[in-house]
Amino acid sequence: MRLVLDDEQRAFTGALEKMLAGADTPSVVREWSHGAHGSGRALWGRLAAAGVFALAAPEEYGGFGVRPVELALAFMALGRHVVPGPLVETVAAAVLLPTPNLVKRLVSGETLATVAYGGPYALDGDAADLRLVLAPGGLHTATGHGPVRPSLDPARRLTTLTPGDLLTTEPPLAQALLLARLTTAAQALGVGLALLDRTVSYVRQRTQFGVPVGSFQAVKHQLADARTALEFARPLVLAAALTLDPADVAAAKVTACEAAYATARTALQLHGAIGYTAEYDLSLWLTKARALRTAWGSPEECRDTVLLSAGDPHC
Repeated sequence: MRLVLDDEQRAFTGALEKMLAGADTPSVVREWSHGAHGSGRALWGRLAAAGVFALAAPEEYGGFGVRPVELALAFMALGRHVVPGPLVETVAAAVLLPTPNLVKRLVSGETLATVAYGGPYALDGDAADLRLVLAPGGLHTATGHGPVRPSLDPARRLTTLTPGDLLTTEPPLAQALLLARLTTAAQALGVGLALLDRTVSYVRQRTQFGVPVGSFQAVKHQLADARTALEFARPLVLAAALTLDPADVAAAKVTACEAAYATARTALQLHGAIGYTAEYDLSLWLTKARALRTAWGSPEECRDTVLLSAGDPHC
């Protein structure tokens, strides 16, 4: 299996990284977490113009055709820069919606969508223009949303949605779930890589007993373990993007999310007390790593998918 990026993919990710690096995303996240969506929507428009959401839509719906590898690369960048908003949910909506005009509005960035899946809560229902509910009877719209509920990640604003008008009785749920899990895995991987980079930089500057903390053997071992877990997850995410096999995607999600979560714990430990403060930027990545761990499928659900595919008799 070939996992080497081609020139077009490298150029795309390079341009996206450059754009996000200049976007001051920590400030955007903090505004978003307080319900101020102006800067977040402006960034959303720039992501749409860069073609991020077009990667999840067929050409006849205004997209580039579903391109899972490029989607995974884009979401790694979004995770690395901790971009807020219902990013994964918009990808899922682009697959679920049966109406070309609605999908075209998602692709252009004109419409921001969220989806309630597996329960009454949806991400950023207060910011979304289009609210969707996956219920046993099919895919429904929701005309409004309930109050914003607190979340471990302040930028993931949860609201309840009530099913309204029925859009379709047979939404392509399996395909939407595959892309949602894949992009969640890629986003988590990006979060983990950012946490690792920030922690390595910090321990090189922080000193104890007159020497950098990063020179201590125990610290080196912790960081090496984090890097190994993340680098092991990276090819699984890219391979899952190539195969789109449910077991491969589930394995990629659980591996990437667990690696990011473990890296978050290491980052918190090595930063010490400052890592607990909400004012310190590190917290934006720490809380994201924890929240993504269970989004669109818990570790247990993903492991069950892998075991069932392998024919494990105990599942």
